[in-house]
Amino acid sequence: MRCPAILVAAPASGQGKTTVTAALARLHARQGRTVRVFKCGPDFLDPYWLGLASAAPVYQLDLWMTGEADCRARLSAAAQEADLILVEGVMGLFDGTPSAADLARQFGLHVLAVVDASAMAGTFGALAYGLQHYQAGLPWAGMLANRVAGPGHAAMLQQSLNNPQDWLGALLHNPALALPERHLGLTLASEVPDALGRLDAAADALADTPLGCMAPDALQRWSTPFAPADQAPVQAVPKLLHGRRIAVARDAAFCFIYAANLDCLRAMGAELRFFSPLANEALPDCDALWLPGGYPELHAYSIAASLRTRATLAQHMAAGRPVWAECGGMMALLETLVTADAQDHAQWGLLPGVARMQPGLAALGPQQLTLKSGTLRGHTFHFSTTRTTMHTLTRTAAPDSAVASDAGEAVWQQGSVRASYFHAWFPSAPAAAAELFGAAAGGVL
Repeated sequence: MRCPAILVAAPASGQGKTTVTAALARLHARQGRTVRVFKCGPDFLDPYWLGLASAAPVYQLDLWMTGEADCRARLSAAAQEADLILVEGVMGLFDGTPSAADLARQFGLHVLAVVDASAMAGTFGALAYGLQHYQAGLPWAGMLANRVAGPGHAAMLQQSLNNPQDWLGALLHNPALALPERHLGLTLASEVPDALGRLDAAADALADTPLGCMAPDALQRWSTPFAPADQAPVQAVPKLLHGRRIAVARDAAFCFIYAANLDCLRAMGAELRFFSPLANEALPDCDALWLPGGYPELHAYSIAASLRTRATLAQHMAAGRPVWAECGGMMALLETLVTADAQDHAQWGLLPGVARMQPGLAALGPQQLTLKSGTLRGHTFHFSTTRTTMHTLTRTAAPDSAVASDAGEAVWQQGSVRASYFHAWFPSAPAAAAELFGAAAGGVL
């Protein structure tokens, strides 16, 4: 099967990849085409915007974290139903190991390079040549100039290209097209009242470029063959969580949730029950609890005031039922959260310790967690540090090391609660994920 497939990349972060990817998805979705969008790397936030633009779930692709087989299966499944596949890159095109360029070469994704050209002219052509030829065998689509001053500036950029066919247009500088950001990345689309209006404005702007004017037949120049996958995107996993009810916190404070993680839990037989601590909802009747990451620091007052939620969490923990508290979910369980303005905020106080927001990143990068049932892959990305007297059960390890070290994230345990800054990708080791929610090592409940 074949499908046009484009990886939207850039020479660095902050060039406008997400805006362009979302605009392109929105433009074609508005015209009645089926668009499937993926995010390269472990990002939680960009997929909210990409999902809004394409009206479909957005999954992550990462040659290390999700694995080549998972990437291949998801792209193959998308090609069976889509008119266009888009993949938003991560950081700069060649940054990281593996990089977005590695993903493009592995699966034949044609690279569309988005460049903030606001402060350049002829150098735009040099960037185009370098990005295309720096590594051999890179499928290439062309260049899109972003934040351009006007038609004259766009003409200079276009003339700088060695290959005229590389020119896919220019988006003029327009603050209204920018997607709002904060310290961990983009603001959630659900928190921006005019989110869809912003995407429509970006799609309208893109429609005036050669890229945006392309008819479906013209897009076939970037058609890529995708062989049928050996397995479904969610592998045929044993029903390790059959009949098990797992409560999942999900709202603006607890929003770092991979769609693939929910799919994986359901594939193992779990029944998922969602609730909102910010709405002070009681914990649903459940056998296990997942408190995912998010933004507790932005909702510290509301978390402290959610006394009904706290009481039912305390009952769950007192009964010895499993809890997996991931990053922000862990922070809310602690006694105190110190925000960036040095203000102390009492939290639920169900675990000992203090989380303190830092002026910059405290940790960032891929990590893996080895449990009795297997090794989960994932990553860490946080601006806080935690001091606690909880027992350190184990630590995560870097991708190139099978041995946990002090450089890895602690996995703390108190009673039936396990807590860590580590964000796990459940499909990487379903049995280990099931272990977090009460399945014994080996898969027997």
